[in-house]
Amino acid sequence: MSLSMHKISVPAFIRGFSVLSSLIDKAETFAAEKKINPSVLVNARLAPDMLPFSGQIQRASDTSKATIGRLTTIEVPKFPDEESDFAELRQRIAKTVAFLESVDQSALDGSDNKEVTLSSGQRKVTLSGVDYILQFALPNFYFHVTTAQNILRHNGVQVGKLDYLGPLG
Repeated sequence: MSLSMHKISVPAFIRGFSVLSSLIDKAETFAAEKKINPSVLVNARLAPDMLPFSGQIQRASDTSKATIGRLTTIEVPKFPDEESDFAELRQRIAKTVAFLESVDQSALDGSDNKEVTLSSGQRKVTLSGVDYILQFALPNFYFHVTTAQNILRHNGVQVGKLDYLGPLG
C-alpha cells in the first residue's frame, strides 16, 4: 500500500494539535495549582530570541495551513497572531484543525511531484511536494510542537515524552 500525500500530512498535523491542546490543559492546571498568572506560561520562552509558547502554537498552525496551500489550490485561512491566553490558543487550534479536516484527500492527489519553492532572504530552494513535506513541513511543525512542550517543562509543568507522543492507535 502506498502512502498518499494527505495521509503523510493532515493526520500528522491533527495529531500534533491534539498534543498541543493537551499541553495547554496541563499548563492551565499547573498555573492554577501554583497560583501563577497564566500569561507567564503563554509568554514564556526558552531563549530571548525564540518565540514564546503562544508563538510556537501560532507557527505550528501557520506551517500546517501553508503546507496545504502550497500543495493545493485551496485558499488557506489567515489568522492574526493575537492570541494572549489559553482560551485563545485553544480557539486557534480548533480553527486550524477544522480547516485541516475540511481538506478532501483528493485535493492533495498528484502534489507529490508539484514543485514548491521556499525562500529565506536571498536563498531559494525548490523541492518536490513529497520532499517539501518530509524535509521541511513536518520537521518544522514538530520543531514548534517540541519547543512548546520544552517551554512548559522548563517552567515546571510536569510534561514528558508520553505527553509529547500522545495516545497511540
